[in-house]
Amino acid sequence: MTDRRYNDDEIAEIFQKASEGPQGTSLQRAGGDGLTLAQLQDIGREVGISPEAVDRAARSLDVRPRAGSRKFLGLPIGVQRTVDLGRRLTEDEWERLVVELREVFGARGTVSGSGSFRQWTNGNLQALLEPTATGQRLRMLTTKGNLPVSIVTGAAMMSMGIVAMITAGGIGHVGTVPDLLISLFGAGFIANSTLRLPSWARLRASQMEALTSRVALETAAPPAPDDPDDPKPLPP
Repeated sequence: MTDRRYNDDEIAEIFQKASEGPQGTSLQRAGGDGLTLAQLQDIGREVGISPEAVDRAARSLDVRPRAGSRKFLGLPIGVQRTVDLGRRLTEDEWERLVVELREVFGARGTVSGSGSFRQWTNGNLQALLEPTATGQRLRMLTTKGNLPVSIVTGAAMMSMGIVAMITAGGIGHVGTVPDLLISLFGAGFIANSTLRLPSWARLRASQMEALTSRVALETAAPPAPDDPDDPKPLPP
C-alpha cells in the first residue's frame, strides 16, 4: 500500500474516475496533509465504490498520457495522446487493443507492423505502438484533414458573391439573388465545418485518454516470468 497522499484536486479526479462519471456525493476534503490511498478506499466503501476501483483510479494519475493538438485558425483540427508503457505488449494484448479500437471508434481499420512496431489506421485516425528504450509507447492521433479545404472553399464562395454584388452596385444595378445565395451558402459551408469541431475534439480526446490510460495501467508491471501460460511478448 502506497504512503502517497492525495490533495483535494486529485481526490476529486480519483472519485470521478472510480465512479465512472461525475461525482455527486459530498466527499471529505484532504486538508493540508492530504489523504492516503487506504483512507480514500475507506471513503469509497461508504459511498458504494469498490476499493479496487479507487486503487485503479489513483494509479491512473501516475500514467497520465501526454496530450497534443493541432490547430488551424485557432480551431482544433488534430488530437493526440501518447503514453509510455512499462514493457512491450504481448501479441494477445495488441490483438485485444485492436478489437477495442474497432469497438470504440466504430471502424474496422487496417492493421500492419514491422518488428516491434505495430499500427492500426482508419483514414486519419491512427493508433501506433512504437519501440522505446524501456519497452514501447502507445501513440494515438487523428486530424480533420478536410477542414482547411472546407474553410477556403466556403470563403471563396462568400467572396465571389460579395464581389459580384459590389460590382453590380457600382454600375448602378442591384445585386442578384444568386449572388446573395452564393455568399450565404459559403457562410453556411464554413459554419457547418467548424461549429462541430470542439465537440468532435473533446470526444476524440476522451476516447484516446481512456484507451491509453487503460493500456498503461495494465502494462505497469511485466507478466510474471515463471508462469508458462503467459503470452509471449512481441518480437524485437
